Amino acid sequence: QLQLAESGGGLVHPGGSLRLSCVVSGVTLNYYTIAWFRQAPGKEREGVSCISSTGGSTDLADSVNGRFTISRDNAKNTVYLQMNLLKAEDTGVYYCAAMYGGYECSAYVPGYGYWGQGTQVTVSS
Repeated sequence: QLQLAESGGGLVHPGGSLRLSCVVSGVTLNYYTIAWFRQAPGKEREGVSCISSTGGSTDLADSVNGRFTISRDNAKNTVYLQMNLLKAEDTGVYYCAAMYGGYECSAYVPGYGYWGQGTQVTVSS
């Protein structure tokens, strides 16, 4: 069974950095598109960044504005999200999600059949 486990969240000051990790078990990453989503209290879940099964990546949220970088290491079955210049509005629970195949990235939530439990990111002074 495919499972995802996020880690790396925490409390940082505005302008700080965090690197999130998503370890995928049960399968190898080669055939899966992986995306990061986040959800703040009282708000709907939104796509943050995505990396396709072929390695192409894209920001899914305009608010990221190039501050985040997604990468994958198929040999380690791990996807990373490097977050820099963090802002208070980046606060939320960050989830990684997997989609089988996916030649191009998508922020369409129902398209992802597998989800992790999330890791909390808090940006506060």
